[in-house]
Amino acid sequence: MTIKEIKELLASDDLDNDRLNELKNDERVGVQKLVNSYLKRQEKQKQRKAEFLNRFSYEQKFWKENKIVAGVDEVGRGPLAGPVVTAAVIIDDSFDLIEVNDSKKLTPSRRLELYPEILEKAVSVAVGVKSSQIIDQVNIYEADRLAMAEAVMNLDRKPDALLVDAMDVPVDIPQVKLIKGDAKSNSIAAASIIAKVFRDKLMDDYDTIYPAYKFNKNAGYGTKDHLLALEKYGPTPIHRKTFEPIKSMLEA
Repeated sequence: MTIKEIKELLASDDLDNDRLNELKNDERVGVQKLVNSYLKRQEKQKQRKAEFLNRFSYEQKFWKENKIVAGVDEVGRGPLAGPVVTAAVIIDDSFDLIEVNDSKKLTPSRRLELYPEILEKAVSVAVGVKSSQIIDQVNIYEADRLAMAEAVMNLDRKPDALLVDAMDVPVDIPQVKLIKGDAKSNSIAAASIIAKVFRDKLMDDYDTIYPAYKFNKNAGYGTKDHLLALEKYGPTPIHRKTFEPIKSMLEA
């Protein structure tokens, strides 16, 4: 086989052992480099799969009792503009998207790719949204809790329990609070991706209405461009009036 043919062959992840051993014995330097690269990739994939399976540990405790458990997460507590968005996701033991992880560890393009896959593979998915006006009325922490409750209530089946990323959801359902839960539970990780992509799309839409603030670039966070636009044009209707520096601008 030529080096090019071997490269194409090793691009596959299901190479049989006999063919792999044959290539290991090939004395060409180029072939050995390709084989080593393949083995490293396989080892990384094996590690990712092991980590993925480990992130089912909390769900499995409920599945063993035939209980439905939902993962809940949020995005958008820190921005100066836009809503806080939450998601609730129910998965079962057939869920096999091993790249699902804490949304912050994924590239924007990978999150976009995983979003429809999660919608297809999950048992149920729902979101909750609380506007900047609600945030200003009740504070960001309470708005976050209300949005989480909304997401849970929007699920098309009622879960027996919730796995929540370090929050207390105001619903009458038993809950397990996990610090950095999106790195410990696949349900929460899936919810973090859904919430992130959903909110980013909202901010992209707001960018078409208020282009000066670059919401499609900053998602409402206080970047340099965003702060300069605030100084020049003042706050928009989607800005959080109780957040600094907007609060001081309005009081001046």
